[in-house]
Amino acid sequence: MIPPLIVQEALEQGINLIAITDHNSTANIEAVMKAARETNLTVLPGMELQTIEEVHVLCLFDTLDQARAWNHIVSKYLPPTRNNPDYFGEQFIVDHTGEFIRREDQMLSISAELSLKKARELVNELGGLFIPAHVNRKAFGLLPVLGLIPVDTSIDGLEISRHITPDIAIATYPMIKGYPIIQSGDVHFLDDFFAPVWFEIEKPSIGEIRLALTGNDDRRFWIKPVK
Repeated sequence: MIPPLIVQEALEQGINLIAITDHNSTANIEAVMKAARETNLTVLPGMELQTIEEVHVLCLFDTLDQARAWNHIVSKYLPPTRNNPDYFGEQFIVDHTGEFIRREDQMLSISAELSLKKARELVNELGGLFIPAHVNRKAFGLLPVLGLIPVDTSIDGLEISRHITPDIAIATYPMIKGYPIIQSGDVHFLDDFFAPVWFEIEKPSIGEIRLALTGNDDRRFWIKPVK
């Protein structure tokens, strides 16, 4: 997607906070953040990490420097495999206008050799949020893949897919009851834009989101029902 169009669509949908979480990469985050300057849209930097267990996890940060540091770490754990664009598609890096800068040759649609536990420790050291993504999904979802929530891994919340409600998710996977549950936007195309999670916070920051997820200091969040 083109950065200015991402910003435009988000604003037209009444969204004022998004996170850019490309798969195993943070290379296009700066472009979207620049495109959002002088607008009411806040762009949080992040990544959708694929762990060695083949589980997807949202890793969210406050700053581009934190995200870049995380990208540097993850790149060390990615197998040195070149992308095959004919099979997996192109991996373009663009600027804030959407102009082509370069191709990413490292294959990104692959598991990093990082366990959930180790990844959580490293994200925590950088001050980020660690939220397993679309945990109910058969492909790369924590619960179908592992069948449990690892007791040795501290998580900040669980994300369910957009095609299920929290009540149904809890009824299907009782072990998630008691965890903060958010719902996936998981936008891959402009027509996919979806704003299921609403936060009541003082400012758009990781610290404030963490307070909302835990229900502390009068911060809160809720999932807006799909009409």
